[in-house]
Parts: sequence; structure tokens; C-alpha cells
Amino acid sequence: MKRAFLFPGQGAQIVGMGKDIYDEYEEAREIYDRASKISGIDVSKLCFEGPEDELNKTENTQIAILVTSLAILEVLKNNGIDAQISTGLSLGEYGALIYSGILSFEDGISLIKKRGYYMGNYIPDEKYLMAAVIGLDSKKIEEVCDKIREDGKFVVPANYNCSVQTAISGEEKAVEEAMEKLKEAGAKRVIPLKTSGPFHTVKLEKAKEAYEKELENVKFNSGNVKVIKNIDGTFYNDDDNVKEILANHIISPVRFDKAMKLMEDEGVEEYVEIGPGKTLTGFVKKENKEANTFNINSLESLRNYLERK
Repeated sequence: MKRAFLFPGQGAQIVGMGKDIYDEYEEAREIYDRASKISGIDVSKLCFEGPEDELNKTENTQIAILVTSLAILEVLKNNGIDAQISTGLSLGEYGALIYSGILSFEDGISLIKKRGYYMGNYIPDEKYLMAAVIGLDSKKIEEVCDKIREDGKFVVPANYNCSVQTAISGEEKAVEEAMEKLKEAGAKRVIPLKTSGPFHTVKLEKAKEAYEKELENVKFNSGNVKVIKNIDGTFYNDDDNVKEILANHIISPVRFDKAMKLMEDEGVEEYVEIGPGKTLTGFVKKENKEANTFNINSLESLRNYLERK
């Protein structure tokens, strides 16, 4: 069976995530402990106790979600569960890269700590907002955003999640205006997101520049599992400049819609989302109601999945 592992992005976090798995599995505890030593952050305390406002800070959210996903992944690996393809949403791509071996665990944790810090702190001093637009074609969303930018305001599509959902990002007032215009244009719903910056837009150029310096110190390897890039929805290959891709990833839209199309074309039969929430398998189901999907985000869901195998 061809299986894909999917790793969630920012917004999936919840206080207490991963605790029941941490309590049950020694290998999960080891992942949290290793990540805490590398990062200097008590990751288990952050995930299990919060408080919520601390967990929701970008500099904390990214490492918390990644480590929770990797702890669950470790249990799956120890039970002989593997995948032929992996991908993620935004920070989730790092889980995929670590799983594939393109990026080491140590470098991945160090990078995501810096990435979260830069994305949370190296932004212009303005108020920003992101919102999910549901039930409207992405071309129409692009048109509405283009029109608002012509008036000197900043809002752009940032996450192309699936054919019926695109996230927009930008200055608070511009996003709020876009939300109203998109509703008028026929969007079924427009929902503000739990994020704190204009992610995947040029507003994070300074964060990208700072992150490029961190990437210079990292060695990337040839992976043993195919990984789909967020930046264009294609597989990484040996000729790719991974450092350049990951730096540009910060200021470029996420193309999860294209990643899903590629997985379908590759004949993926089972989609397993590893980590908090169930956003990515939700996108998969929107594109293909018959898709075989699983979410592993709790001890119960983990046990249920392992029992099926």
C-alpha cells in the first residue's frame, strides 16, 4: 500500500497536545527530551501546560507542533509503519524533511526554533491578520486581493490549501476589507486564523534574510523518502538548492493544493496526518471524499491506527 505522511502547520496547536502519548511511550518521551536539550526550551512543559498565550506565540508554536508530530512519528516507526511520500503544511514540511533523512533531527529542531523566532519577531511593526476563505475559487480571491493592493493596502493569498479553501494574509485592515469583499463575491465562509503574522508574504523579507544565515550552517542530505515541497507542489530532487527553497518558503505562498494533486497522481492509497488537529486530511477529503485518511493526534487514535495494522 502506498502511504503518505502529512505533518500539520501552525494553528493546529492546543494545550495538552501529545501528553497522553508522552505518558505511554518511552520513545515519545525521548523525542521531547532530545528536542528540549537541543533547543533550550522545555518543550513538554510548553505543549502540556502552556499557558495558551505562550503556546500561541510563533516562536513557541512551531517547535511545539513539530516535536509533537515527531514524537508520534517515532512510535509509528517503532511499530514498522512507514510511508513512501511525506509532506506538510508550512512548518510541517520540516517534519517531512526529517522523516525522509534530508534534514537531521538535530538540525531540524535548531532550524525550526530560529524560524519560529524570526517569523514571529522580524516583521514590520503593524497589525496583521490571516483568514481562511472557504467556497470560492482561488482565481477570484487573487482578483479581490489585487484590487485592494491597487489602493495601497497589503493583502495576498498565502496558503492554497485545496480547491475550496485559500488563506489570505496581510495588514489587518486590508484583510478585514478583503474578508467583506470575498463574502460579497460568494465565499461560503471567511474565518480569521490563530496566527500572529503575515506569513508566506513579502512582509517577512527580513525574517527570510536572517534565516538564510542559519541555513548556511546546515548540511542537507539525499533523502530516502520522497518529500513534496510547499513552494511549488513538486518533489525535492538532488539538484535542488534546499537552503534557497526553505528561505523562500517563508515569503512564498504554500501550495498544498498542488501537493495533494501530486499525491493523487502518484497513487497514494492512505493519508496519515501525524500531529495535532485534522486539518490536512480535511483538505484531502474535500478533494476526494473516498480517500482513505487517518489522524493520529492522541493515544486513542494512535492505538486505533496500530490495531488496524
